[in-house]
Amino acid sequence: MSPPTTGTVASPSTLGDDLIAPPSPIESPQSHAPAQAKTVAGGCLSVVILGASGDLAKKKTFPAIFNLYKQGFLPNDQLQIFGYARSKMTSTELHNRLRGYAQPMKSSCILYFLLQVTYISGPYDEESGYVKLNEQISSAEESKCGTTCSTRRLFYLALPPSIYPIVSTMVRKHCMNPRGWSRVIVEKPFGKDLTSAEALSSELGKLFTEEQLYRIDHYLGKEIVQNLLVMRFANRFFVPLWNRDNIANIQIVFKEDFGTEGRGGYFDEYGIIRDIIQNHLLQVLCLVAMEKPVMLTPEHVRDEKVKVLRAVQPICDEDVVLGQYEGYKDDPTVPKDSSTPTFASIILRIKNERWDGVPFVMKAGKALDSRKAEIRVQFKDVPGDIFNCKKQGRNEFVMRLQPSEAMYMKLTVKQPGLEMKATQSELDLSYQQRYQDVVIPEAYERLILDTIRGDQQHFVRRDELRVAWEIFTPLLHRIDEGKLKVSPYKQGSRGPKEADELLNVKADYVRTEGYIWIPPSLKV
Repeated sequence: MSPPTTGTVASPSTLGDDLIAPPSPIESPQSHAPAQAKTVAGGCLSVVILGASGDLAKKKTFPAIFNLYKQGFLPNDQLQIFGYARSKMTSTELHNRLRGYAQPMKSSCILYFLLQVTYISGPYDEESGYVKLNEQISSAEESKCGTTCSTRRLFYLALPPSIYPIVSTMVRKHCMNPRGWSRVIVEKPFGKDLTSAEALSSELGKLFTEEQLYRIDHYLGKEIVQNLLVMRFANRFFVPLWNRDNIANIQIVFKEDFGTEGRGGYFDEYGIIRDIIQNHLLQVLCLVAMEKPVMLTPEHVRDEKVKVLRAVQPICDEDVVLGQYEGYKDDPTVPKDSSTPTFASIILRIKNERWDGVPFVMKAGKALDSRKAEIRVQFKDVPGDIFNCKKQGRNEFVMRLQPSEAMYMKLTVKQPGLEMKATQSELDLSYQQRYQDVVIPEAYERLILDTIRGDQQHFVRRDELRVAWEIFTPLLHRIDEGKLKVSPYKQGSRGPKEADELLNVKADYVRTEGYIWIPPSLKV
């Protein structure tokens, strides 16, 4: 049998020798998944991934869709997936690219999932490709659902933001759904500053309504981030503690133990603040600092997030430390005179009744001493310290986003023995230990499923995006103009020494020397 041509669906025999045979009658493609009752109802579903040949699509988007399919969240018989990109290849060649990223490889579902995936090659800026794409979608909808049933179309733009306008224009003109909803997911970065972000928002706003547009920030899909509102508002003992009277400072930290590694050209254009802090960490800050919404509807939650952002004060230069790791400019894609920061520690101050006077430290960096992302809430000292607890360090509540998802409270307790001696320990909820039989979904799985469900709670609204850029744009322009010092730091270190000084002096942070949290799964 000859391989399928571009734009056709492959037969099982063309999908590779290492795939297992079709399941027997007693083993359906989703026999190991929960019941199909979880499937989001609404008719035939077409998922279109524009930029299907890129890294984001093969490493994140396609695997997330496969996992949703495998778990029974996508319809088995009314699903079709279309990949669209400029690369010249067949559907079978795309399947071969994807197989290594769809886990587990020996699941019977992978065979049937790939049967739903069709690849179409075409330019991004010419109408002919989109006309062909729409014909393929319409033909698949008709064959699976007939001509009268409602249908659903989800477009995922796994593309550089620079071509969002032209691609969106073509999708709007040629591919919108005449028999149901159409929704569009766009990836960050949403601009480089307030002006460019507003320009992009205006262009997309002319094409799609806010209800059709889903600005994805995958940090909002992380399990611990999703837990923030439940943890804060469903536990009585947190209610009186979560304010300026009890909390000394809050850190939101992102650390990587590797450098740009092949992304130097992209990274140098944006830097660590645009890449991580202005979007990911700021979104986490909103959930940490917001007031309780009236109810858990997307608009009520996002209204409270915008209120917090509006209360953030302008960033002062003395509250900022920037760094660049030694060896960053050895990357051939990075200019030799680059001053782009690969590290930033920034103090944000929220002027409202709950948080006035509490420093929020946003810290992110590459080539540091460890890999982690966490929220660290440090409480004030105990008044009348009769146990000399200051030697042990302050109480802290830590939410570890990645790796080894966990929530733990650092407490001062009596050390077992005959002497009255205080030591520091923790109350620990480590997910790998507590939820051993639960598969924690990837962030992209959750957010794609939310899009299909029409739930925008964990997506960025246009006014929220605008206020976020209003906070950081003045600082970014001063950095771009060379008005702030960028300090060198060694790879594998904690970052510039000035960052620790900022934390201690300006943020009133007390470091617990010698304390290292060890996940229970790693303890002997």
